[in-house]
Amino acid sequence: MPIRDAVASDLPAIAALIHALADYEHLSHEVTFDEAELGRWLFGPDAAAHATLATDGDDEVVGLALWYVTFSTFTGRPGIWLEDLFVLPKARASGHGRALLEALMQRTEGRLEWAVLDWNRPAIEFYERLGARPVEGWTRYRWTAPPA
Repeated sequence: MPIRDAVASDLPAIAALIHALADYEHLSHEVTFDEAELGRWLFGPDAAAHATLATDGDDEVVGLALWYVTFSTFTGRPGIWLEDLFVLPKARASGHGRALLEALMQRTEGRLEWAVLDWNRPAIEFYERLGARPVEGWTRYRWTAPPA
C-alpha cells in the first residue's frame, strides 16, 4: 500500500475526504472549515495537525489519516491522537486502513488513540481485528469555544 505524508498540493483531496467522512457519519452539517485555514493548520509554520495519505496504484488519494501528537503523563511519552481515519468505499478491504494505522504506529513509542462512533460496527470490527480495544471507564467530553 503506498502511504505518504501529505503536502500542500494535497489539500483539495484532504478536504474532499473530510467531506466524504462527514457524509458517511451523517455529520455533514458540522463541517464548517475554510479550506485555506485548514491548509494553514496542516501545512503552515505553526501546523497543529498532520495528514498521512493512502494512494492507489495510479497515485489517486483514496485514504486519509489526520492526526496530531499528544503526551501521556502516565507513560511519560508522546503519542498520537488519530482525529480522522477514512478510506473511500471503492478502496476499502484493500489494506489501506491497516497500512495507514501501521504507518502511524511507526511514528510513536507511545499510544495511538482515537474515537469511533458507537453505531459504526464496520469500523469497530476492523479495529478489533487489528487488536485494538476500547478504553473502558472513560467518557469523552467536549467544550467548544463560542463563535468569534
